[in-house]
Amino acid sequence: MSITARLNSGEALGGRVIKVNHAGEHGAVNIYRAQAFLARLTAPSMVAELLEFQSHEERHRAIFAGELQRRGIRRCKSHLLCGAGGLALGVFTGLCGAKAIAATTVAIERVVLAHMREQIRVLQNQDPHATSAIRSVVEEEQQHHDQSNSHIRAGTFWPRILTPVVSLSTEAVIWAGMHL
Repeated sequence: MSITARLNSGEALGGRVIKVNHAGEHGAVNIYRAQAFLARLTAPSMVAELLEFQSHEERHRAIFAGELQRRGIRRCKSHLLCGAGGLALGVFTGLCGAKAIAATTVAIERVVLAHMREQIRVLQNQDPHATSAIRSVVEEEQQHHDQSNSHIRAGTFWPRILTPVVSLSTEAVIWAGMHL
């Protein structure tokens, strides 16, 4: 297949999606890393869960990195932004405690899961490798959402404050990654 045909195919879109997902997983690793470190002081009961989530995100990042390597494409230009933003968000919410940590995960995963489901829908007949990579992480992302949601009550302080800010920021980073 010619390069022009490839760029106009679903594979080109799949490559872009994989790049953005890889950057997002990098951000998630850094969020959980910072939260787990600080939760030792502010939310010790959450440390094991955060370390488990971090290990899932490291595996997800490796899946998308492998797909990038298979395709011979570079990581997303937003990779460093996601990493630095994730670290900053993880530090802030880790300092704020269990409810802030949980509210952040719920907000991020709600956005990420919606995007991943849409990615699967769009790519399923165009790019089976991208679809497979995305499908392989959805269940654990849903687990992160559901477990974190069990730690908070709707309408409490942190969800009311963090949900719109974190959701909008997550959408903005995804948009930037898709368009840079």
